[in-house]
Amino acid sequence: MKIVFAGTPDFAATALATIHDAGFEIVLVLTQPDRPAGRGMQLQASSVKQFALAHGIPVAQPVSLRLDGKYPADAEAAHALLRTTPHDVMVVAAYGLILPPSVLAIPPRGCLNIHGSLLPRWRGAAPIHRAIEAGDTQTGITIMQMDAGLDTGPMLSMQALPISPEDTTGSMHDELACLGGVMIVEALREMDEQPGPVAGTVQTEVGATYAPKIRKDEALLDFLQPASLVARKIRAFNPFPGAIAHFGDVTLKLWHAQEAGPSQVQRGAAAAGTVLAADPEEGILIACGQDATGGMVRVTELQKPGGKRLGARDFLQGFALAGGRFL
Repeated sequence: MKIVFAGTPDFAATALATIHDAGFEIVLVLTQPDRPAGRGMQLQASSVKQFALAHGIPVAQPVSLRLDGKYPADAEAAHALLRTTPHDVMVVAAYGLILPPSVLAIPPRGCLNIHGSLLPRWRGAAPIHRAIEAGDTQTGITIMQMDAGLDTGPMLSMQALPISPEDTTGSMHDELACLGGVMIVEALREMDEQPGPVAGTVQTEVGATYAPKIRKDEALLDFLQPASLVARKIRAFNPFPGAIAHFGDVTLKLWHAQEAGPSQVQRGAAAAGTVLAADPEEGILIACGQDATGGMVRVTELQKPGGKRLGARDFLQGFALAGGRFL
């Protein structure tokens, strides 16, 4: 089969590379326009574009695919390109643009999506973040046929991965990206062997949840929340956008934490945000919740403005936290 691929970040590039390595013919790649990035804010090509160019695959970067949107001429050009590029199926992974029904109808064998959750749980833009933040014990990959809804189409395959208490969005992202690549190749091979329509399992609305895009203003931690939620949020927002907390007039980023278990340090009546202990080996112990039932969180990786991400030992050598309080 001939494949059109639509995707943008590393997650998608992993799938694109796996499809390419499996020997499928990728006739066109769609990816988002180059964006400013880095300290110099220079235009940077997406991971998917970089892979495509390195392997001689044609690339298109429409601003929009909606004929009734703000950029109808751009969308019409993209439609025309898809219609005149012979292909069988489109594979979509973290593309970032909405595919309207007019695009979904172009590939003769439809559009397959690689989604980073066990649908129907966590439909939407940030399924990995939301699964960790919510305290889910597992997530996974679903390969689905796309329809006009938001991640509502029939499911072709699904595979689960456990979420450990140490996992971050970054660590789960890498595992899921690899799994997604393997699963989409399996789905394409099965489709290639079956000339007729591929039947999927219709999704139920029972247990359906939505994973909205992560906003930067969500990054500020609230130590009045229970320690379990604070710790999950820190791991969920690693590596983006990074959980932040104000310690005096300094804004720190907290990168890794767990709810504290049994400890010689007692929470007692300490106010939320109080640093109960700052141990180079054990990490920084912080009171959470409105009373002792809120527990404590143990932070083991932090970053000060202009500095690097550091473990507790190295961080405490250059920043005094003992006896202070996070706001």
